Amino acid sequence: MKDVLLSLLPPRLDLETKRVLKRVNEANRELAVLKGYARTIPNEYILINALSLQEAKDSSEIESIITTHDELYRAGLFVRNEVSPQAKEVKYYAEALTEGFECLRRGDLLTVNSICAIQRILERNDAGLRKQAGTTLKNSATGEIVYTPPQQYDEIVRLMRNLELVINDDAFWPDIDPLIKMAVIHYQFESIHPFYDGNGRTGRIVNVLYLVLKKLLDTPILYLSRYIISHKGDYYRNLQAVREKGDWECFILFMLDAVIATAQMTADTVTKIAEAQRNTKQTIRSKFPFYSRDLVETLFLYPYTRIQHLQKQLGISRQTASVYLNRLTQAGILDKMQLGRNQYFINRALFEILSKIPCDVDHSAIEVITDDRGRK
Repeated sequence: MKDVLLSLLPPRLDLETKRVLKRVNEANRELAVLKGYARTIPNEYILINALSLQEAKDSSEIESIITTHDELYRAGLFVRNEVSPQAKEVKYYAEALTEGFECLRRGDLLTVNSICAIQRILERNDAGLRKQAGTTLKNSATGEIVYTPPQQYDEIVRLMRNLELVINDDAFWPDIDPLIKMAVIHYQFESIHPFYDGNGRTGRIVNVLYLVLKKLLDTPILYLSRYIISHKGDYYRNLQAVREKGDWECFILFMLDAVIATAQMTADTVTKIAEAQRNTKQTIRSKFPFYSRDLVETLFLYPYTRIQHLQKQLGISRQTASVYLNRLTQAGILDKMQLGRNQYFINRALFEILSKIPCDVDHSAIEVITDDRGRK
């Protein structure tokens, strides 16, 4: 394939076509609905923890790091010796996303340095931006080189600094909807392919952090990985169409469709979590003298909890925490699971909600695109 010269942003084209603008309006409406639903759950970390771990699993499936839900949620409880290496990689994803969100909460910008910090948490190394030439992206089925990203370190730095400007300075590219920018930023990041490993996952974290940065969401709860998994053939075709033909419209429409579908699905999930939390609150309040809002919120921070976790969160003794959890298990609110010497208490309602989020994977002819290390 002929090498593609990657240009600085913004593109020298009118990206706001009639089709794009119509879809942008719909996507913004769905994001506003989701933002409103999310505000019905006062403790934002209930959604951040639950949905970021789910996203971590989905995003890592694109990388062929498959893990089960139970391993995933136990990894979220820092039970490091009881989960697989794959589950740990998923957990690192959730940690990286949380670190990026905390940066934004502190008022920091989404800079090259913060993006590198996200990738460093994901990959557990300090390699940083690529410094050696030779990276190519290949069709994993045929081995064909489909794209050669920028090779020289100075060029990668130049493109990333330009991307940093587009992400953070609206005056640099004014009067363009942030959702269109998000699609362009995603394309540019994936095409720069700035790291040796973890580009796909880092890019998908940048997506949701950008929505928070531009105040389209309060918290990072809109994750596009599930949609990309379900439509990966279209995703890679549309990326290539921009590179080969300059067809921005189809790629932007694809990303907007991803936002619309994911916002609708996430809003549904949020309402189910809110309802489950209300029902649990009412049940505990009516049956047990030890009801407290902190107790209910702790039970919804993760689908799994442990005696030590409840003890720490509520500031109670280990014996008291054990009594609470066992009585809630007897009432059918929690399920108890023994693994080795440890007991886990599963929030049955929350686990069911998160385990049943649908995903229909696209098995189309275009295969996953990988770099020389076999990673997207």
